[in-house]
This record gives sequence, C-alpha cells and structure tokens, in this order.
Amino acid sequence: MKTSTNRRHLLGGLGALAASAFIPAAQAVVSKKPQAIDIADIVQIRTLGSGQAAMQVTALGFGCMGMSHDRSETPDKAMLKRVVAHAHDLGVNFFDTAQVYGRTRGQNERLVGEAIAPFKNNIQIATKFGFIFDENDKKIEGRFNSRPENIRRVCEESLKNLGVEAIDLFYQHRFDPAVPAEDVAGTVADLIKEGKVKHFGMCEVGPNTIRAAHKECPLTAVQSEYHLMWREPEEKVFPVLQELGIGFVPYSPLNRGFLGGTVNEYTQFDKTNDNRPTLPRFTPQALRANYRIVEALNHFGRTHGMTSSQIALLWMLDKADWIVPIPGTTKISHLEENLRSLDFKVSRTEWAELEKTLAAIPIIGERYPAEQQNQINSN
Repeated sequence: MKTSTNRRHLLGGLGALAASAFIPAAQAVVSKKPQAIDIADIVQIRTLGSGQAAMQVTALGFGCMGMSHDRSETPDKAMLKRVVAHAHDLGVNFFDTAQVYGRTRGQNERLVGEAIAPFKNNIQIATKFGFIFDENDKKIEGRFNSRPENIRRVCEESLKNLGVEAIDLFYQHRFDPAVPAEDVAGTVADLIKEGKVKHFGMCEVGPNTIRAAHKECPLTAVQSEYHLMWREPEEKVFPVLQELGIGFVPYSPLNRGFLGGTVNEYTQFDKTNDNRPTLPRFTPQALRANYRIVEALNHFGRTHGMTSSQIALLWMLDKADWIVPIPGTTKISHLEENLRSLDFKVSRTEWAELEKTLAAIPIIGERYPAEQQNQINSN
C-alpha cells in the first residue's frame, strides 16, 4: 500500500486511540507540519478485494466528480485543488474520477491530475472507461464502448491526464451489452500484467456479470449508488461480494447532497451543469416530501452530536468493513464534516431504531428516469 508522509501529528495517547474500533494504531503516520484543525488523527484502513486483488484504502475516499461535473457552480481551480490537497493532508488516500466526468472528455481527470501531482505517489487513484463521445468530446448518452481497443485507448489517455504511471483501480463505468464481461475482464487483466493498471472494478452490475468477470480477472471492487434512500444492492449484490471477497464502493452516499440537508425544493440548480433536476427524486414535489427523511436524521443526530451527513456515512461504514464510501464536495467545511463521521459510535440497537423510523417514511420518486435506469445491469 502507498503510505502518506503528510498525515497529521498524533495528539497523544496512542494506546487509548488504538482501542477505538475506527483507530488502528498500526496505521498512524506522523505529520511533518502542524494542522489547524482537530480531526481524528488516524483514519481506519480498509481492504477492498482479496488475495492478489486486495487494495488497501482509507475508510472514506473522495469522489472528485462534482468538482467539474453535474453539481452546479463550483469554485475556481485553485480552490478545488486546495480541497483535494486538504483531503490528502487529513489522511484520505483514495480518490475517484472518470474519463466522462466534466463538460468534455477527460476534463475531470486532468483537474485531478493537477491536484494530486504533489502527492500522487502516496495515494490510490480510481478512474473509469466505457462511454462513447462525439466529435466535440462530449458524452453520447446511452452509448457504450467497452471493446478491448477502446479500453486500451482510454487507459493511455487516463494515464496521461492523471500524470501517473499506473491506474490503481480501473472500472468499467457501465456494462456494455455488446461486449461479454469476460472480454472486458480479460483486457484489464492484460493491462495489469503490463503494469498499466493495478486493480479491476465494475460499476452498477448484477450478480451474474460480477461472477463472469471475476472468473477472468479477480475484481477488487464494485461501485454502485447506495445510501439510506437506495438500498437495492443489499439484496442481490452484497451476498455475491461477500462470497467472492470483493469490496464495495458506494457513490452518492449522501444521495447527491440531499441527505446532508443542503438541498430542498427551493434549491436553484445550474441548468448547464447539474443533472439533479432530471432525476425524479429531485423534483420540487419529491424534495418537499422526502425532506422528512432529513428531518428524521436530524432528530436522531441531536442525541448523538452528529449531523445528518455524518449519520448517513457512519451508518454505511458500520454495515461492513469492505464498504468504502466516496463522498465528494467542493467545500473544505463539508470535507471535514464528512471525515468526522469516524469520530462517533452508534450501537446496533440504535441503528435498528433509526432504520425502523425511516422505513415508515415513503420515498417519493425513482432514482433515475427510465432511460438511465435501463442502462443499469442487474443480471
């Protein structure tokens, strides 16, 4: 595993800290410069995958998509780079991007590449392949390309964009019905042998596809949407991941900001760079009705000293130690809030009570429009 040399100094009492479920002393690394804030000094290390496919990352990763893609207005590049650097300074070693994120092909990868340049040898970086672009380098919705030659082409482009010698985790972004999963896995396996990729992942795929790909090239992780308002992976995907020793990386663990309480029926989304208004759960009517869920989280949080975001993230982290959420943000305050999720402890009984409360609240709206939902592989 790559180890950061820029973690914060320990505030003392390593023996006591090591006793915490979230604070293994073996992962403590002394920082070379002081930090201005006091966040849990040691971040739990988790393992995605098993055997030769195992990959060690921090319990919370950082999703970079929203820095340039589908999340309305963002700060300037200097501030975005500062947020990424701050995440690294606080101990995060797992960053997630994709070729398709951004207004044009590779835009987010290039931004991430600039941001991680000073510490790229101390982190793990994930990116993705599998879409088709037009002559203006814009994604063609609903069109996929996971043919071997395109996987190789994307790999070379991503290496250049990110400024790295190898991609730590290379995902198939969406299942391509024209290319067998075995062919996709075989191509990535070859890239691993060539030293250009270290680990293989897939996004939004079902049990049969996972099994077929895993036989050809052991999967390190499956990435899918998962949060308190979308728990479908628990039913069919989780049992297969547990059986095969594959990790799970939830994207949108805060339901695109909604569970953090920062989005409501009055929110004004950027019409040119935000996909949330196209989603059934983000209509004003759905937001108004579903806000009862945020209120329930806030009520639960009052007795624990936690925000709704921290509750949603810790709930996920407590599900299994092979789950690594990748919340994203463009704000340092939200970054620090997310990482503080690791400071708290909630009992199984309390989680059961919260889940019972949430189950009584009907969720209004599907997670995707029919066209986008049809792009999800459930087999």
